[in-house]
Amino acid sequence: MVQETFLITGAGTGFGKGIALGLAEQGKKVIAGVETMSEVSALENEAKERKIDIQVEKLDVTDPADRERAWTWDVDVLLNNAGISEGGSLADIPEERLRNQFEVNVFGPILLTQKIAKAMVKKQRGKIVFMSSVSGLMADPLSGPYGGSKFTLEAFAESLSKELQEFNVQVAVINPGPYLTGFNDREFEAWRTWRDNPAERLFDYEQLAFPYEQLDPEELIKEGIKVLTGETNDYRNVVPKAMSAMIKKRQKELWHKKSDENLGERHELVQKSIDIEPATTPVKGIVNKIKDKL
Repeated sequence: MVQETFLITGAGTGFGKGIALGLAEQGKKVIAGVETMSEVSALENEAKERKIDIQVEKLDVTDPADRERAWTWDVDVLLNNAGISEGGSLADIPEERLRNQFEVNVFGPILLTQKIAKAMVKKQRGKIVFMSSVSGLMADPLSGPYGGSKFTLEAFAESLSKELQEFNVQVAVINPGPYLTGFNDREFEAWRTWRDNPAERLFDYEQLAFPYEQLDPEELIKEGIKVLTGETNDYRNVVPKAMSAMIKKRQKELWHKKSDENLGERHELVQKSIDIEPATTPVKGIVNKIKDKL
C-alpha cells in the first residue's frame, strides 16, 4: 500500500506545527507548508534536532506562485490550517485589514484546495480538512473580522463536502476552542498595525484582551491528528468536546434574540475583555467552567 502524503499549511507555528511534527513522529509522510523562508529553516532545524523526517516547503497560501508549486505535489490529506486573526470592532477595522483577514483565512485556502481537490477526484480518494474555530459557530464582540472569516469557511467546507462525496473525497472541519498558542492574544494586538485615526475609534484597544481563559494546545494537536488519520470520521470536531453544549446554546439563543434587547448596556464579553489579563489560563477545568456558563 502506498504511503499517504499529508500537506499541512501554516505549519510554522501553533496547531499546524504541532500536528505536522506529530504526524511525522508517527512515521507519516508530511509536507509542512510554512509562510516564509525563515520558517523553513527554523522548522527543518527543529525536525533535525528531534530526528524527525519531514519535508518543509514555503507555502504562503495567498501567493499564486506558491499555490501553483503546491499543486505539483501528490497530496492525499490536506489540512488547511494557515490563518490569521484580525481583532477589533467591525465599526473600527480599516478596510485593508478586513480584506487581509479574508485573503488569508478564506480565499487563499479555497484557491489552494481547488486543484488539490480535482487531483483527489481523479484518484477517487482523499481527505480535505479545514481548521475552523468555535468562532465559526458563534460570534463574539471585537472578533467579528476573524469570526466572519471562519463562518464563511464553514459554509465553504459544508458545500464542498456535499460536492465531493460522489467522488469518494472526504471533507471535515476542526473547531478549536481557546487554546494558548499566542494566536488569540495576537488577535487583540492586531490594531497596532492599523493606519487610521485613533480618535475616531469606538473602543480603546489598549484596554482590551482576549476574553477567554486559554488551554494547553496539546489536546487539540492530538485530536487533530485523529481527524487527519481517520481515527475519527466525524465531520465536525469541536475541541474540547465540552464546548459543544455552549455553542449549541448560543446558536439557539439567536432564534429568540430581539434586536432591541439590552440596548444601553455593555456586552458581558466586552467587559471581560477589559477585565481579563492577556494569556490567562483556567483556574479550574474547562468542563466545570462551561457548566458554570449553562
